[in-house]
Amino acid sequence: MSLTPLNPWLAAVASPPIPEAKSWLAAYDGRAGEPLDLSQAVPADPPPPALRDRLAKAAGDSTTAAYGPIAGDMILREAYADHVNGLYTSQLTPEDVVITAGCNLAFVMAAMTLARAGDNLILPTPCYFNHAMALGMLGIEARVLACPPEQGFVPDAGEAEKLIDRSTRAIILVTPNNPTGAVYPPAIIEAFADLCERRGLTLVIDETYRDFLADEALPPHRLLARDAGKRTHVVQLYSFSKAYGIPGHRLGAMVVPEHWRSDLGKVLDTLQICPPRPGQIACAWAIGALTSHRLRNRDDILRRAIAFHDAFALLKDWKIGSIGAYFAYVRHGFPHLSSEEVARRMALQQGVLALPGTYFEPRDHGYLRFAFANADAERIATLPARLSALTAMA
Repeated sequence: MSLTPLNPWLAAVASPPIPEAKSWLAAYDGRAGEPLDLSQAVPADPPPPALRDRLAKAAGDSTTAAYGPIAGDMILREAYADHVNGLYTSQLTPEDVVITAGCNLAFVMAAMTLARAGDNLILPTPCYFNHAMALGMLGIEARVLACPPEQGFVPDAGEAEKLIDRSTRAIILVTPNNPTGAVYPPAIIEAFADLCERRGLTLVIDETYRDFLADEALPPHRLLARDAGKRTHVVQLYSFSKAYGIPGHRLGAMVVPEHWRSDLGKVLDTLQICPPRPGQIACAWAIGALTSHRLRNRDDILRRAIAFHDAFALLKDWKIGSIGAYFAYVRHGFPHLSSEEVARRMALQQGVLALPGTYFEPRDHGYLRFAFANADAERIATLPARLSALTAMA
């Protein structure tokens, strides 16, 4: 008996790549020291004790076991709107905010609200692989906007405009970027917003790693400070996972224009019904109470970025193409090998796991993504010796 065929769009989507990479590290024999997993953007530290206590208390409250509002509990929508207003000098209301079960889901719901099968969204590459996967599952074309290394992997609005046609619905920006770490200058972001307004498109800007920007990079842009009429083409995405160390609680947020509310509500009710409630209650408190913790966490990650930069300065044949927030995008020193083969050898021979650039872009340009936020400065300092030994073995 033949098997029932599955969704062909889903069959055409690549499998999640991180499990494959993890299997390389699982086969490492320990010869070069303890494993160093720099593959995934995992918060380095658990949530602080006060936040864990709030999460436990909220989880034990029987009222949080009931359904909540599909757009999220008002207590968190109010707290997040106030926080965003302070950061961007904007005038958002809680009604402009939607809480989601993680930022990945926020992206999927934004895509479903914007486009139907056969439409296209412009996606700068290298790109976060889950974004490309989500669009493929929905039958939406991810139209590639190349971000050259000589431009610091920063996209160009003029090049994006050349890709727009009658089926284009939106442009996606991720800044600080995953995988490259590139931080887009405000002028670049605003040029894309102006392009979208002029061409009748939506700008979806994912700022999952916003909390790890240095003071001089704040605010990241002025889009949310525009009046409501000028914000009708801007949707902002955010994750609570990184700054608060709670990826398992699945909480994200969207800032959306008023005309999105009705149709987005249909998607919210279908995909999440309501976001997880204990985390919402705890995060509503944490936004104001844990400011110092967020800043210490940010400063620690910035120090790790400096340590990573200094470590790779000792490696003649390796070059950091871009670095920021959690990530560095590094050109490896083996032009005769594929990036996947280099990453596999690093894991097997030296116990260092990074992801090949081919997980994030269709062509192999010789780059690896290192999630350096996962290791302290002492462990980062072991990289030159390990990668030099890999060079000797090539």
